[in-house]
Amino acid sequence: MTIFTARRLTLGNLMNLAVTGLFVIAFLFPYAYLVMSSLKPPSEVISSTPRLLPTVFTADNFRTMFDVLAVGKYFGNSFVTAILSTLISVFMGSVAAYGLSRFSSRLGNLFLLLTLAVRMVPLISVAVPMYRIVNQLGIYDTKLALVLVYTSINIPFVIWMMIGFFDGLPKELDESARVDGCGKFGAFMRIILPISLPGLATTAIFSYMLSWNDFLMALMMTSTSAKTVPVGLSEFLTAYNLDLGPMTAAAVLFSLPVMLFSLLIQRYIVSGMTMGAVKE
Repeated sequence: MTIFTARRLTLGNLMNLAVTGLFVIAFLFPYAYLVMSSLKPPSEVISSTPRLLPTVFTADNFRTMFDVLAVGKYFGNSFVTAILSTLISVFMGSVAAYGLSRFSSRLGNLFLLLTLAVRMVPLISVAVPMYRIVNQLGIYDTKLALVLVYTSINIPFVIWMMIGFFDGLPKELDESARVDGCGKFGAFMRIILPISLPGLATTAIFSYMLSWNDFLMALMMTSTSAKTVPVGLSEFLTAYNLDLGPMTAAAVLFSLPVMLFSLLIQRYIVSGMTMGAVKE
């Protein structure tokens, strides 16, 4: 009986590994194909008989990308706008979420529903009004415009993410901090925020990804000076030409910062995604 149970468990584990392996391959194959394509000769990238591995590994696509695209400028714009908008939106959204969590009222609940309603509105619906506002403020084609736009888009998301984490923290922590001489804001900064680090990390990475990957707003709010990488990538696609090789090389470089950042804080992401899910 013991041997049969061990065999059944072993077969079950093998099945789990097989299914997991299939899912991993399915998710990783498109990115693996992208990386391999960036290392192929340009003629093989657009070949009618595609293959995963190149016949010859070459860096021609990367050289062409740096020659054609202002990579440093576009990456700099993307980094500045994504990082600043993430920092501002996470801080402001966390303060708002803390206030809604600790000082709940009917007006606060109404505000929370309004933030959810704003977050559900498709970006294409507010793109034109935001474009007109940016033009009237005289900040079109500036990094400041993108920072303000991304911050306004991310704050509702941050509020809804962080309020779950703050609701899961006992209010006795705030009371203990006030007994020790902290004000409400001091208790938030010195006690609540450090404890909520997993939630902050999870919220920050999702906010950063939204800003980093955005194409629509960056396309409408910029022309030359503040152009970001997603908009720059579209320059390889014209009515007369499609340079897939350099485009794949730029896409690989574009994906690396988010992947490395996610790997560095993955333990915070895993704990953060479950921290605010259950309230005692």
